[in-house]
Amino acid sequence: MGKKQKQPKIVLPPDLPPEIPDDEVEYSDDDIKFVKENRAFASLLSTLDTQSITKHVTRVADAKEDALEKLYEQRMQKSALKKEKEETGLQVDRVDALPVKTLDGKIYFRTATKTAPVNGPSEEETGEDGNADKGLFKLTKAEKRAKLKKIRKEGKKQDKEVAKEEVEEAPQAAALAEVEEDLKVEEAFESKKFKLAELGNALLTDPESNIKGLKDMVQLSKDKDHTIVKLGLLSLLAVFRDIVPGYRIRLPTEKELEMKVSKTIKKMRFYESTLLSAYKAYLQRLIALEKQPLFQLVAVRCICSLLESNPHFNYRETLLEATVRNISSSNDAIRQLCCSTIKSLFTNEGKHGGEATVEAVRLISYQVKDHNCQLHPDSIEVFLSLSFDEDLGKSEKNDRDQKYKNKKDKKRKHMEGSNQLSENDRKKSRQESISKTREEVEADYKAASFTLDASEKREMQTKTLSSVFETYFRILKHTMQSIVTRPEANSGVFSAVVGVEPHPLLDPCLKGLAKFAHLIDLDFLGDLMKHLKVLASGGRNLGNTSEKFPKCLTVSERLQCCIVAFKVMRTNLDALNVDLQDFTVHLYNLLLEYRPGRDQGEVLAEALKIMLCDDRQHDMQKAAAFIKRLATLSLCVGSADSMAALVTVKHLLLKNIKCRNLLENDTGGGSVSGTIPKYLPYSTDPILSGALASVLWELSLLSKHYHPAISTMATGLSSMSTEQNQVFLSKSSPQLAFKDMSIDQELCFEQSGGIKLNNKKRKSNGNATSDTIGSTTVTSSFDEDDLRRKFSSHFLVLHEIKENERLRSKLNKTAQSLQLYEQYKKQKKKRSKPSK
Repeated sequence: MGKKQKQPKIVLPPDLPPEIPDDEVEYSDDDIKFVKENRAFASLLSTLDTQSITKHVTRVADAKEDALEKLYEQRMQKSALKKEKEETGLQVDRVDALPVKTLDGKIYFRTATKTAPVNGPSEEETGEDGNADKGLFKLTKAEKRAKLKKIRKEGKKQDKEVAKEEVEEAPQAAALAEVEEDLKVEEAFESKKFKLAELGNALLTDPESNIKGLKDMVQLSKDKDHTIVKLGLLSLLAVFRDIVPGYRIRLPTEKELEMKVSKTIKKMRFYESTLLSAYKAYLQRLIALEKQPLFQLVAVRCICSLLESNPHFNYRETLLEATVRNISSSNDAIRQLCCSTIKSLFTNEGKHGGEATVEAVRLISYQVKDHNCQLHPDSIEVFLSLSFDEDLGKSEKNDRDQKYKNKKDKKRKHMEGSNQLSENDRKKSRQESISKTREEVEADYKAASFTLDASEKREMQTKTLSSVFETYFRILKHTMQSIVTRPEANSGVFSAVVGVEPHPLLDPCLKGLAKFAHLIDLDFLGDLMKHLKVLASGGRNLGNTSEKFPKCLTVSERLQCCIVAFKVMRTNLDALNVDLQDFTVHLYNLLLEYRPGRDQGEVLAEALKIMLCDDRQHDMQKAAAFIKRLATLSLCVGSADSMAALVTVKHLLLKNIKCRNLLENDTGGGSVSGTIPKYLPYSTDPILSGALASVLWELSLLSKHYHPAISTMATGLSSMSTEQNQVFLSKSSPQLAFKDMSIDQELCFEQSGGIKLNNKKRKSNGNATSDTIGSTTVTSSFDEDDLRRKFSSHFLVLHEIKENERLRSKLNKTAQSLQLYEQYKKQKKKRSKPSK
């Protein structure tokens, strides 16, 4: 037998590449461009037969079909074993094991085989005798199906148990996660608090060494937690108030930085620059937070505290602008903070030398102008805290005299020096050098100290005063335009109700004019008195009593105008020649318009004191008219207002003896009734009212007043006789009487339904109302039952008076209707006679 021929080795074709969809293929712009430009060359690709090419590639030459199938199966088994090895092999972490290097230079890492699962198939599943893997025992199809069903059921049970465990553990895990988050937040909050405390304590202990901590504190104040932000702002406030120096920091220039300096100067420059940059960042943070409602109160508090404690330091203008911007805030706490800060700047000018005062007054003036005089009254009332030196004018005159004297002495010495010998030249030069050194020393001392020269202080106060009066005159001008020009423009259209613009700044403006009246320039006093006269009349002419014009000002504001006019007149008595009769007439008419609950009783009491009690000269007719009207007013107002009016009546009766004829019961008021025989209660001029022809019957009603002090006062006034020709000046005043009665009411009327007496408390305050007229003493000690009885009788009397007035008005109407009916009958009879 010959040798067997070796069969040729069959080589299988390689696997075809996987088919990729056209959507997943990415084409570059260059490829697309190339295909578009060479589209003709691509026609060959479109005509290719891919199926025939695939058959040709996968064809194996000289091979039977059975042999090919075996080869394909062998190749599939090899690939499956390779994948299984890759899956079962675990590569050890490169950190836990060192690599192994073979002789040929290749490096590989060790792998570990996977362990068999713990819950693997049992012996029953693998075979009864454990030789299922060796192929000795095979399961039937029915047993295989039963085995698969059993495995599926167990898998479902395990899935359900796992799902139940996950559902039970889910809420517990969520709760634990929330608790962990809360603990983390609290820990972060506490750590930030401790960090703020440590940084602040270190800065307060040694600011120069720990100055870098300021930047960390400023960064912490920008945290997302609102509480940390507030704590950071307040901590920085405490630190800056303590470490800010008593001078303004000037950063070195570029030339100064190029110069060589010592280590101490370098350290000082670094400290100042870091402090100033942190201070600037802190102020920027405050200004940003001041516009947010959540941080507004804290930011404004920090701004006001910094301005009040360090008005001399850098960036004062920024703090002043923020404070003045909130001086008229709707929030009461913020407004009070800003107003108190501005007042402290005005009263403590030693900290800033008066510069902050000038800037604050100027900013307030701009604020009033921008808001068209519609601000809160507190924004202008801060001007009342200003103080001006009245001796500045004298010092200015003394300075001018001293300069003139020095010039005269120098001229005289120069004339004498020409006649003296040259030996005295040395002495002169020596004296001149001494004087120069003195001037230099004074200049250095002035630069080092905060005290200003008299001329500089005078200049500061002049600027402040001009800004204050500019604001006051702007408010007066705005009020004049609103109450004078508007009624004239709308005089024909006042049948409907017209909304009146409020004047919130007029009251503090008038108070300021009254306080600084002695500092007003004489050139403006005439115009000021004219404006006050128009404002006191409410925008109406004196002779025009028509009610078609609206009352744009309140009674209190018009009374304040009269008070200011009297104060200005008395402080400038030598320079002005103005008749105050018009203001007296306004006061006489305003007494009828006064309402206790609506208007201010303090203003009325002040007007009565200044215009009636303090004025020494009064016309008899005018004094009698005021006595009669004040007595009538006492019947319609409260006890405090009534006491102020009665005290004024007492003053007028004591100073005008002939007016005591009003206390007589004779008809006509005695023998001094004057040219007007009848009393005109509704007259607008007190001189033409004919009050001397009346009787003070109001005192008899007031003697039955429910308040014992008022009843005693009225009884004492009615007992004054005309035989007392002596003029007494009472120590009491309407203002003091009004204040005492107001305090007495607060102490006694503590409950709305009843009355409580506390005489010990009143005695301790020393405000018990008492007055002496002859032998009659008025005190405020009374009994509760007597007070209730008088209270009820007082209102019964008032009720009867009102009822009588109502009946009298009805009777007058009935009488008029009867007269008209009789006239109608007479006319009808006259017409019927010619027809007959």
